[in-house]
Amino acid sequence: MTFIVKEKLFSKNWFIAYSQIIVGAFIMASGFVLFISPYKIVPGGVYGISIVLHHLIGTPIGLVALCFDIPLTLIGIKVLGPRFGIKTVIGFVLTAIFVDLLTYLWGENPLVENDALLSSIFGGLFIGLGLGLIFKAKATSGGSDIVAMIISKYTRLPLGQLMIAVDSAIVIIGLVVFNDWKIPLYSLIVIFITGRVIDVVLQGISYDKTLFIISDRPKELRDKIIIDLNRGGTFIQGKGMYNDADRTIIYTVVNRREMAILQDFVHRIDPNAFMTVINANEILGNGFKSLKDKISD
Repeated sequence: MTFIVKEKLFSKNWFIAYSQIIVGAFIMASGFVLFISPYKIVPGGVYGISIVLHHLIGTPIGLVALCFDIPLTLIGIKVLGPRFGIKTVIGFVLTAIFVDLLTYLWGENPLVENDALLSSIFGGLFIGLGLGLIFKAKATSGGSDIVAMIISKYTRLPLGQLMIAVDSAIVIIGLVVFNDWKIPLYSLIVIFITGRVIDVVLQGISYDKTLFIISDRPKELRDKIIIDLNRGGTFIQGKGMYNDADRTIIYTVVNRREMAILQDFVHRIDPNAFMTVINANEILGNGFKSLKDKISD
């Protein structure tokens, strides 16, 4: 079974995907050149190693990263199968080219002088935004992620934990080489912000809420949700753990304003009702963003 997602050549989706890769690679490269590398911050991945080597022996960051990415991708294809298509290759090649081109044009001075913390924050934002756009194009970042995938295949350890372990090992290398405790601390800030921004790019910013309501007045709540709020929901039949009584659980998704209206209504008709409110990172389906639109993004 193939893992590679292909778009029809020169179709709308093809142009969108490759535009996202190009823009994402440029933004990501800008993050490294303008914010990260000048302060010797080591944010994991092949670029973390490349930054260390750059400040040690003067090698080009993008070229060294490319020298790591190419063999790692070939090994990944051999060990893991066809998970890495041409879009992944274009993504890491463009990122490497943009990094060295921007370094040549801009130089090695940080955009924000004498403020490593602010540079860590905006470096993580730029890298996360760039990676998020590349991921939206159904490509991957390659590099150290492939190492984690290979280890996961043979050890059955969780991939997420392995990715953290690989990045942490690279951060520790930066600490040992530069002998400065501020570097790993700034690097962890970059890694954290990068991950959060990637999530925002892929999932969007959602203010929707998932509600589970247990009430003795389910029919009235149903009318309020369907008629007044124009939302849907589901009745889930359950049984109370304390008294073994049959209960009806209402599951619905609303926005913040509708949640406030519904909470006030529940309080008026059934003050003893039990309500659980969960932040919904992403809602796909009728009344919200469609799954089709999500896949075509």
